[in-house]
Amino acid sequence: MDFVEGEILGFDKPYRWTSFDVVGKARWLLCRRLGVKKIKVGHTGTLDPLATGVVVVCTGKKTKMIEQLQQHDKEYVATLQLGATTPSFDLEKPIDHTFSTDHVNEQLLCSCLDTFRGEIMQVPPTFSAIKIDGKRAYSMARQGKEPTLEARPVNIHQLELLNFDDKNMQVRLRIVCSKGTYIRALARDIGQSMNCGAHLIELRRTRVGQMRVEDCLSFPQFEQMLDSMADHRLSE
Repeated sequence: MDFVEGEILGFDKPYRWTSFDVVGKARWLLCRRLGVKKIKVGHTGTLDPLATGVVVVCTGKKTKMIEQLQQHDKEYVATLQLGATTPSFDLEKPIDHTFSTDHVNEQLLCSCLDTFRGEIMQVPPTFSAIKIDGKRAYSMARQGKEPTLEARPVNIHQLELLNFDDKNMQVRLRIVCSKGTYIRALARDIGQSMNCGAHLIELRRTRVGQMRVEDCLSFPQFEQMLDSMADHRLSE
């Protein structure tokens, strides 16, 4: 592999790592193993720290393809907790409101999910990386400000109910969606639609374009791969 000429790599992002952590770790390992001071490395789409799964990383000249690769559809498996909301729509912030779920059943849930398939208008979360007047929305939100974000069109190509735990009021979904879709915002909107509130408690990105999570590298695997390449060069 020629990382300076350019490679496209898939990493399985660990829990609580940012996408920038993934890029930084990959860059550090490459510089150390290749004996260079600098190498171009970038990712093709942010994944929340509390999510795991596919982050696509480009190196060298392949970083020119980042904008193109960002257009790919993405697949997620998400678990929603019904009956409560948080300001961040996930577990980053504590629960701020609770709601009755006595009226919620699988029939209501399935009817609700039908309304979110196809093209929808979605307001991004305030805790997001979207820039407003040059500032990230999440930076403003963490300072106690409430940035105003406009609704924008996104496409939910597939929305499959994998499991409904009516005892704990938890919903597991498989989602295939367009670029720019926020699963946290989808959780918020599903909760609002059923008048019971909801937030995301688990999220795994299982595919970006043709890159599937089962084909992605962990960082220990990436280090082993780089060590094997170095050993092979020394033996030549």
